[in-house]
Amino acid sequence: MSSPKNPKSTSWTTPSDLKAQIQKLWNRGSLLAPIVEGVSPFPLRLTLKGPDSLHLSDRFAEVRDWIARLTAAAGPYRIVWRTVNHRVLGSNNVPSEIWIDTPDDALGLIGKRRTATEFSGMVELTREQEPALLRWLAKRPLRALELAEVWPLILHLVAWLRDHPRPGIYLRQINLPGIHSKFIESHRSVLSELFDLALPEEAIETSAGTGNFCLRYGFRDKPLRVRFRVLDPAISILPFGVDQDITLTQDDFARLDLPVERVFITENEINFLAFPPVTGALVIFGAGYGFSNLATIDWLQSRKLYYWGDIDTHGFAILNQFRELFPHTASFLMDVRTLLEHRQFWEMEPHPVTASLKKLTSDEHELYEQLCRNHWGEHIRLEQEKIGFGALLECLGKM
Repeated sequence: MSSPKNPKSTSWTTPSDLKAQIQKLWNRGSLLAPIVEGVSPFPLRLTLKGPDSLHLSDRFAEVRDWIARLTAAAGPYRIVWRTVNHRVLGSNNVPSEIWIDTPDDALGLIGKRRTATEFSGMVELTREQEPALLRWLAKRPLRALELAEVWPLILHLVAWLRDHPRPGIYLRQINLPGIHSKFIESHRSVLSELFDLALPEEAIETSAGTGNFCLRYGFRDKPLRVRFRVLDPAISILPFGVDQDITLTQDDFARLDLPVERVFITENEINFLAFPPVTGALVIFGAGYGFSNLATIDWLQSRKLYYWGDIDTHGFAILNQFRELFPHTASFLMDVRTLLEHRQFWEMEPHPVTASLKKLTSDEHELYEQLCRNHWGEHIRLEQEKIGFGALLECLGKM
């Protein structure tokens, strides 16, 4: 088989390959971090793959063309030559090393000089105003560049919170030009990283985690709310004749300690609104994953709790999550019989979960596993609002 004639087939380094090597350094932030740290990796030797002595004799024209292309593109990089003595061709100079001598040369090669200058300005501003954040700039320079336009505002906000630790106000009450609650919300993840670097330890509630921004940094959060209906006409909270579909803050609901024995939780609003009268009971509108609004309601721990969700993988995942807070919860209308009796209402679950759910009963777990295995069909689901009202009445009558 004859030797390939295309230099690319021999993987000889081209000017584009050299540029790609510098681009990779840029993509990793390696060309910008030294601006912060003051430690330069230059001069920097690039990877060079070139012809050997056999290529020199067998493919001399291609070697000469390869050298010409490297030489023509030189300027940002420096070529170190070696002399190859050939018995037929005599003495020839061939590139043996490629070096980028300065950061400016590297930036020029990939057209990033202006961007690097912008980053340098951010570094100097940060060094002057919030030096504790320099570590973040060195670690995440490309992310910082995405924020270049608003970086002065971010520094201003960091300084304000350091001067007003744990302010105890709502985010929208911050009175700084250009900074509003939507600004903070859109940059929440970055601000969390920066606040953790700039604020003293006592100003951060580390137990809250970065997901609870307001609690972590001492802002007031929107109050959690609980929506419920009292199902027993004998238990009156509002004046007679007023529909007792009530929404209270979490704190107010916690203080109610209603004289009920049973509490139902349903995930569908129509089911919540249509839930029939039940002696000594109320129903709570659950609304999917997350039960932070109920987590601290101590009096619920002493009530009989019943959870009603969709018969699909997410329905059981939500039930599993609810039992993390209230282990004594029983499910209802989430069983094989209910599923099979409503076959005509089956739909396909678009994005099923397959997580290991440790809080399910043996019957619930078996049904969940059957859904995961597509036992009755691919990704089937039965939404709770498709379950007949008669089935609900029958179930309640057996409780």
